[in-house]
Amino acid sequence: MEENEISLAVIRRLPRYYRYLGELIESGVQRISSKELSARMKVTASQIRQDLNNFGGFGQQGYGCNVKYLHSEIAKILGIDKIHSIIIVGAGNLGKALANYANFEKRGFVVKAMFDTNEALIGKECRGAVIRPMSEMEAFIKDNNIEILALTIPKGSATEVVQTAIKAGIKGIWNFAHIDLEVPDNVVVENVHLSESLMTLSYNITRLH
Repeated sequence: MEENEISLAVIRRLPRYYRYLGELIESGVQRISSKELSARMKVTASQIRQDLNNFGGFGQQGYGCNVKYLHSEIAKILGIDKIHSIIIVGAGNLGKALANYANFEKRGFVVKAMFDTNEALIGKECRGAVIRPMSEMEAFIKDNNIEILALTIPKGSATEVVQTAIKAGIKGIWNFAHIDLEVPDNVVVENVHLSESLMTLSYNITRLH
């Protein structure tokens, strides 16, 4: 599959394809048609074919697609065919919940350390990730080739932390802080604003009822 200019909407659907294909592999399914996959995913077969044609097509007409091949190709497109090192800044409830989520490692995302300003937490571990003082973060990023910073701290200190991390060579920021970050063009930010998602859910409930 060759990656062309692909819309963000398609990219955001790829993880769902990856998850369903992974479940098919676990079930021993070797080939699947777009019609069969659409029935499982509750999307149209034409949508699936259109999405996957961005990467070279779904498979031979009437023959379906090799599930393992498609799964591995989507992994390459998403960049999860290799290991990504992560640090978590903020060892509160959210930070610990992220560190304890075992499924990240299955996708190639490995939490190398956590950082916090609370001295009572320093030295403790969360699923193998040692909680370290903030003063060590910059050197740790440099020394361990850390790619991703998960930011789970209040917005008041977020900007300074991000600037330090970027200076150290961080490539991506998974932003759970309630702040819109300004970063250079070579740094990627993925915002996860939980309260905004909940408000969207509230709107949809209100609209339906």
